[in-house]
Amino acid sequence: MIEMEFRTIVDIEDPGFRIGACEEMLFVGSCFADKIGARFTEEKFRTIVNPFGVMYNPASILHTIQKLSVYSEQCPLAKVKTAFITLGTNHVYILKETGEIVDNCQKRPQSLFTEKELTVDECADYLQQAIHLLHAANPDMRIVLTVSPIRYRKYGYHGSQLSKATLLLAVDKVQSSAPAPLACKARMFRSALPLGSSKNVNYFPAYEIVNDELRDYRFYAEDMLHPSGQAVEYIWQRFSEVYLSDEAKAFIKEWQPLKAALHHKPFNPDSEEYRLFMDKTMLKIAELQKKYPNFAV
Repeated sequence: MIEMEFRTIVDIEDPGFRIGACEEMLFVGSCFADKIGARFTEEKFRTIVNPFGVMYNPASILHTIQKLSVYSEQCPLAKVKTAFITLGTNHVYILKETGEIVDNCQKRPQSLFTEKELTVDECADYLQQAIHLLHAANPDMRIVLTVSPIRYRKYGYHGSQLSKATLLLAVDKVQSSAPAPLACKARMFRSALPLGSSKNVNYFPAYEIVNDELRDYRFYAEDMLHPSGQAVEYIWQRFSEVYLSDEAKAFIKEWQPLKAALHHKPFNPDSEEYRLFMDKTMLKIAELQKKYPNFAV
């Protein structure tokens, strides 16, 4: 009897590395980066998540990484082992007065701005510059590129798909291109290191997982545009299967009951029973800290 398949499973390529327990990580990009970053934070990875706010387009993502490079004392990029960059759109807003791409319109009148769609080459160039800065801080940093599955109703659904297609093509170009000279006007820093290298850069198919594996509105939030909490959890699980080391998976398994204990809301927090329960929990946490030195509650 032929076994019938009723679901499309997206293949995830082996990235060639594994993320360790409680590893230092950076998340920059759309609100999807916020969601995934929060999930890693919950599992006690040392995370920096959109430190200057949500950034949707490649130019604004570059701006965040440039700022991080400047403020290295407060937020040292050199310690980051894995950076997760999530692209939301190729649409940018340019302040007419200065001609500069802004990261946030700050509720100012739309008449002050010009909306522009970045080309594939422009998106790729901004990404290459961002990757270059990250590798300048830490040449061994692993970089995961992904395209947010969130749709943008204001562009129209066809326009939203065109925007995602542009980003997907840009990511593909970044991964496959040879080192190339700087071409984009919106750059603040220069360095002798080559751009365009795909070293330690790979793509995680979050966009494809939502659209091909979870092609059902029950996996969307009430606005029917953002992935639901269940969808985010599924993406986390798919990512964990391939990207996390055996050590990281073992840590998360040991951390789960302790996390649940810390979130437990007792009926009587002043009772002797609850005090003993918390003492045992803290002893187990101390044991876990000895086993995983990078772990901090």
